[in-house]
Amino acid sequence: MILQGKVVLVTGAARRIGRTIALAFAAKGSRLAVHYHTSVVDARRVVDAVKSISGAEADVFRADLEQAKGPEKLADAVARRFGGIDILINSASLYEKTPFALTTPADWDRHMAVNARAPFFLAQACAPYLRRMGEGIVINIADWSGLRPYADYGPYCASKAALLSVNKILARALAPEIRVNAILPGPVLLPEGMSEGEKKKISEATLLKRLGTPEAVARACLYLAHAADYSTGAELAVDGGRLIA
Repeated sequence: MILQGKVVLVTGAARRIGRTIALAFAAKGSRLAVHYHTSVVDARRVVDAVKSISGAEADVFRADLEQAKGPEKLADAVARRFGGIDILINSASLYEKTPFALTTPADWDRHMAVNARAPFFLAQACAPYLRRMGEGIVINIADWSGLRPYADYGPYCASKAALLSVNKILARALAPEIRVNAILPGPVLLPEGMSEGEKKKISEATLLKRLGTPEAVARACLYLAHAADYSTGAELAVDGGRLIA
């Protein structure tokens, strides 16, 4: 797909990896729908950056994806503003520490709602627009921990495992007009406040012995959108070899 002028909806685009993905598509001349939940100031800064990078159209869209109607309202708002949607990137994610003995049903439901249910129903809501544009793309930002869960983040890891299943479900349901693929980032952006010793330990656990970058994830998104025209239902690890270490 030629990315110039395409409408790209990136959820969770105000900060962290979502922001980097949005700016990478902006550099290719795409028009950006910048979704946020609470980070409105950061979201507006992303819009300003998009316009500075390429002069392309960009706008902010608020939605609480934990709410059942949030995905549908977001898709409709973006389509009204831009006249359609070409690419959906499900990047918004909830990541909370939940030690096993202290995990509650609310913790579980909250992670599943944002990390697995919302991508499914947002793809459902975007599907008519993606098909109407002639060639649609969905990219789900999962996590290597969906295949190898780690301690103290049970609901998060389970929700990312569910997202990998959602990825396959969507690929089957939306073929052949819409391609659906997932990216599995490894240690790319670590939680704030982590000590240098902890960072070093995580870095050493990868085969490449270093941390990744948000830009590496963004490049993977560009590859899946632009070049991987015979891939759907795939899972692309961007983890420095952490999965097999």
